[in-house]
Amino acid sequence: MADSDVYVVWDEAVTGYDFGPSHPMHPLRLDLTAKLAIDFELFDRDGVDVRSISDLDEAALARVHVDDYITAVKEAGSPAGLDHGEAERFGLGTDDVPVFENMHSASAMLFQGSVDAARAITSGDYRRAVNFSGGMHHAMADRASGFCVYNDVAGAITEFLDAGFERIVYIDLDAHHGDGVEALFWDDPRVLTISIHESGKYLFPGTGYPADIGGLRAAASAANIALPPRTGDEDWLRAFDATVPALVEAFSPQVIVSQHGCDGHRMDPLTHMRLSIDAMRVATERVRRLAEDHAEGRWLSTGGGGYAIIDVVPRAWTNLIAIAADADIDPGTRIPGRWAHYAQTKTGREAPLTMTDGFDGSFTPWSHGFDPETELDRAVMGTRKNLFPFFGLDPYFD
Repeated sequence: MADSDVYVVWDEAVTGYDFGPSHPMHPLRLDLTAKLAIDFELFDRDGVDVRSISDLDEAALARVHVDDYITAVKEAGSPAGLDHGEAERFGLGTDDVPVFENMHSASAMLFQGSVDAARAITSGDYRRAVNFSGGMHHAMADRASGFCVYNDVAGAITEFLDAGFERIVYIDLDAHHGDGVEALFWDDPRVLTISIHESGKYLFPGTGYPADIGGLRAAASAANIALPPRTGDEDWLRAFDATVPALVEAFSPQVIVSQHGCDGHRMDPLTHMRLSIDAMRVATERVRRLAEDHAEGRWLSTGGGGYAIIDVVPRAWTNLIAIAADADIDPGTRIPGRWAHYAQTKTGREAPLTMTDGFDGSFTPWSHGFDPETELDRAVMGTRKNLFPFFGLDPYFD
């Protein structure tokens, strides 16, 4: 297999990660994504290697999560169940993370998918890998949180560390702060976590502020860009431009891991952001370019949050797969009729007509200057002032 090929994780069994019909994280979003990618012929494209998920590597899971927590997940999803008080101690049995049958095995599949993706890259056979069913960035070492049971992103990063990688950049584009990944590598100077999200003043999990820059043993290992509610496309891309490229270049990673939660979309029911599919596509293209420019092309990407399951998630993650495969889809391309019919049959709603929301991708680069009168620029400057000096960068001009 040539090192330019992309490893794509897809296994229909991941739809077993199911908190129930009324829960926002409905597994249909994964099914619809895979079928849209298939109808765009991405899974049949030369250089795209679609693989099912291997059996769980228990040792890999134990390197991220403590034994007591793993045992609790297993017991919670078993017929005997787990005492309610004990379950809640581990973040289980809550409104966010209801207990369901076979919870351990279903959660472990998402985790193993990202571990498999990391191993595809560390093997040298692939430069890029995609696990759009992953991105469970809220899960902590000892508890579930925010719809996330096992932290597959941390599993992938740990896999790279165990393979000898010494500089890893994690870029989190979800509207929610990537708190679980940040916490797990808070004191590890080998991992730079960058999270661009709606401010925790207004949105779960209430963390991820500009002054949060890493632990005592790893100062400047965490970057948090906390944005005001209702941030739109141009401001979001400007915030990305003002922070992410300079930090990635300064850190000089050997691999980039990214999380592409699409819950910042203006149609998403759980956040206050106002993004489009187009802005997400532009940001994903920039992550690809950063990997090419600074990580010898090595790039592992995951899905994440996203709860507009017909209008947003399938388009966002089909774009992610296409971009990883260098098969970028023209924004004006019409949605395949077969997929639109399938989506309407499953949801009772009409599908979007094209792969665009009509945004042209333009924004004012940070290099044009800092405007202290705007809330967006003040938020971005908070991150730059707290972090940029550690990298020898000027908060105002670099």
